[in-house]
Order: sequence, then C-alpha cells, then structure tokens
Amino acid sequence: MKRKKISLRSALEGFAEKRGISTRLLILFIVLFAVAVTLAPPTQHYFAQRAQISALQADVESNRKKLEEARAELQRWRDPEYVKSQARERLHFVLPGERQYIILGVQSEIDKSTQTAAPINQEFPIGVPWYSRVISSITSVGVGVTTP
Repeated sequence: MKRKKISLRSALEGFAEKRGISTRLLILFIVLFAVAVTLAPPTQHYFAQRAQISALQADVESNRKKLEEARAELQRWRDPEYVKSQARERLHFVLPGERQYIILGVQSEIDKSTQTAAPINQEFPIGVPWYSRVISSITSVGVGVTTP
C-alpha cells in the first residue's frame, strides 16, 4: 500500500469543498481562531490585574482617610485643654482645690442611640478597697446586656 502525499492546501481545499465555503475564508477563520487563542490569556490577566489595581487603590484611599483622622486626633491630644477635659471626663480627675462627688444608686436617663460605652455599674460595693471595686466593675461589664 502506497500512501498518497497530501499537502495542506489540498486538504483544506477538500474540506472547504465538502462544507461549501472557499479556501480563503477557511484560512481566515483558522488565522482568527489562532489569534483569539493566543490573545485570550493575556487579555484575561490584564483585566484581572486592573481589578486588583482598583481594589488596592480603594484600600490606599481608605488608609489615607484613616491616617488623616489619626493626625487630627493627634493634634487634639497635643492641646493641653483637650487633655485636661479628657482626664476630667474619662478618669474623673479634679484640679487641686476642687472636690468631686460621685453619686451612686441614682438611675440617670441615658439616650440609647448615642451610648457608645458599656453601662456604668450602679451597685458598687461600699467599704471595700478600691482595687476590689475596680475588679467588680470590670467583671460586671456586659452582664444582662442583650446584643442586637
């Protein structure tokens, strides 16, 4: 058995004749298919990298806003009057010559929409050392508070 030598051109012509299309059109489709297969992965990587760049730019912008907020807070803390007001409010510090009174057992009306800290324990044990009261205050935080 002798094999016939078949050229690419004759094979394409035979295929094209069977399908009813021209050889040039078939070659054009093959070239376009090869170009599409060649360009598909780089194009996919390009769009994936663009999405990643957009996400990173949004992250950088978010971090920039946080940095500006931190700088503004640092500027506030550099003001001695702000530090003094925070010490009075948060730590209940008083200036020399002043007296501070803390009234226990009185329920004050607290607006629930603006409350950011845990509620204050109104049942402090009286007549015990200060560190016992601190421990009692810490252990009672969150007791009986329901989460939304």
